[in-house]
Amino acid sequence: MDATSFCGALPQTKLSASNRNFSRSCPRARSVVSVGRQSSEEFQQPDKLYSRESLVVSSSSSANKGMTASGRSYLSGPVMKRNPVRQAFCAASVVGVGAYCEGFVDSHLHVTEEKVGVLLLNLGGPETLNDVQPFLFNLFADPDIIRLPRLFQFLQKPLAKLISVLRAPKSKEGYASIGGGSPLRKITDEQADGIKMALKAKGLTANVYVGMRYWYPFTEEAIHQIKKDKITKLVVLPLYPQFSISTTGSSLRVLQNIFSEDAYLSRLPIAIIQSWYQREGYIKSMADLIGEELQKFAKPEEVMIFFSAHGVPLTYVEDAGDPYKDQMEECIYLIMQELKARGSYNDHTLAYQSRVGPVQWLKPYTDEVLVELGQKGVKSLLAVPVSFVSEHIETLEEIDMEYKELALESGIENWGRVPALGCTSSFITDLADAVIEALPSAKSLSTTRSTSEEADRDFLSYAIKMIFGSVLAFVLLLSPKVITAFRNRLF
Repeated sequence: MDATSFCGALPQTKLSASNRNFSRSCPRARSVVSVGRQSSEEFQQPDKLYSRESLVVSSSSSANKGMTASGRSYLSGPVMKRNPVRQAFCAASVVGVGAYCEGFVDSHLHVTEEKVGVLLLNLGGPETLNDVQPFLFNLFADPDIIRLPRLFQFLQKPLAKLISVLRAPKSKEGYASIGGGSPLRKITDEQADGIKMALKAKGLTANVYVGMRYWYPFTEEAIHQIKKDKITKLVVLPLYPQFSISTTGSSLRVLQNIFSEDAYLSRLPIAIIQSWYQREGYIKSMADLIGEELQKFAKPEEVMIFFSAHGVPLTYVEDAGDPYKDQMEECIYLIMQELKARGSYNDHTLAYQSRVGPVQWLKPYTDEVLVELGQKGVKSLLAVPVSFVSEHIETLEEIDMEYKELALESGIENWGRVPALGCTSSFITDLADAVIEALPSAKSLSTTRSTSEEADRDFLSYAIKMIFGSVLAFVLLLSPKVITAFRNRLF
């Protein structure tokens, strides 16, 4: 996995003129790491599907509750859908940030003596129209996106190729309408700059890396640079507020595969922030943006707040135990509680967008709810892209164009949309705080693996003893002396 180039220059992807007001930029910091493209196709191949036991699927810990001045808690407790007995690779213990698996080795060096790295994980997006089809192939080749039965997993890549070819023309139209490519990489790099600067302002010098799941710079490239820079402690921060198998889970599976096969990485202390939707800084930042947009309506109190989240197939939640739905609903509750504390008592609703294929996804669907609201006489609506922290195709094209047009056709007269958080200062500061809180919990993977191996050996030893003992007892039972003694006792 050798990257052919590493560069600090970032491609300048343009937003369409109508959406430039949503580009919330950060001051630039030149030392944030950006990796260049690879000519090799090795980073475009899907990885092995992780087992359900390999990750702790959990929300933020309730131990570090964010409190308002009135003493209200932002955390109502962790949302758990699975509690695996054994984990091969899981999040480090982070108070108020993430769950952890026990058995890791503590790092005894002080934070200031470490060479700290922060790895931001995100989806990635095509930067040009020519990138669209290979990007879609990478997306659908991921077994966490299209989950095939084990018997048919050999069809993963052929199916991904077929879907990507069929969907590419329509997707290209969408990307063309927002300037010819996704702005996600540019915005994520700016967020990385902002986090680095916020950490430095708090007294922590750190290298910040960006790793994308389906496009450049790939996660594998970022890890290569982390090794090259000889990072001694790493915090992994997925830029998804809520955990889902298809987003954070997929990226962590890639990390699991890389770390478990590399001696250096397996010894690297690492803390993983799995979800952070309950953090006070995030909740307040969302409430700030919603409040600003509400004031743009003639009658703010009459506006329906419409939360639109990215959907996932229903089977992820019902069969695989994905906590995404529960975390999303709790997230909406916390945001609305904050708005009520500020005097906004607007009605609200939650729906899910971006479904693909014939299978059932989380309901209600965004397009269907918009029509229903129009039929019910809702005249003013404020759309809130709640699961997105950066502008990209699903906010700039799907919400701003498709859903806006549908809403107006359905009878809604006044439409507004809350921008993604982007580089909002309060949001970036809170992410920096999350990194600092996570650092003391960083643990290496090697001890967990050795602990698991010891457990396996203990179990194997126990099994051997049981089998040997059973055989010995059986042999003794059938020996002539035992049989004779048994007969004498009976007769």
